[in-house]
Amino acid sequence: MTATDRVARAVFALLVVACFAAFFVTQRLKHTPTVVQMFKLTPFFSPSTTGHIKQEHISFRLARSDGVTVTIVNSSGAEVAMLTREVPVTRYKQFSLRWSGRLGRAHGYVLLPGPGGHTSLLPSIAGPLAPAGEYRVRVSLHKERRAVLSPRSFTLVRR
Repeated sequence: MTATDRVARAVFALLVVACFAAFFVTQRLKHTPTVVQMFKLTPFFSPSTTGHIKQEHISFRLARSDGVTVTIVNSSGAEVAMLTREVPVTRYKQFSLRWSGRLGRAHGYVLLPGPGGHTSLLPSIAGPLAPAGEYRVRVSLHKERRAVLSPRSFTLVRR
């Protein structure tokens, strides 16, 4: 057996071991719960006076308790509204809030009663209405030191 054959066999064996390792890591990641779970969004809303759905309904839950900052970002990823700043969220409890479609940072909150005793947080934002377009929700986790973008976007319609 030549030196080239030994190198080729060693490289082949390393590739086989790497493939098995990658398979087991992938399986483990598939069964690890995501940090932010069960994102729910209203597909579209219209904050105008003639709009049927006047607020974006947002909800999610966390795998671990943490302080969350929830922001709305436009299609280019720029922040347009900050709904919460380091609000404590209990793990596995659905956290619900609404966005009025206004630009800027929240300066207070109103609790809105919902069906079955579930409440939603309505941040008070005094800025102008955001332009029509596609938006996403970004949830920043304080302890985890990371941010998660909603898997789907929603549309703000202005009439």
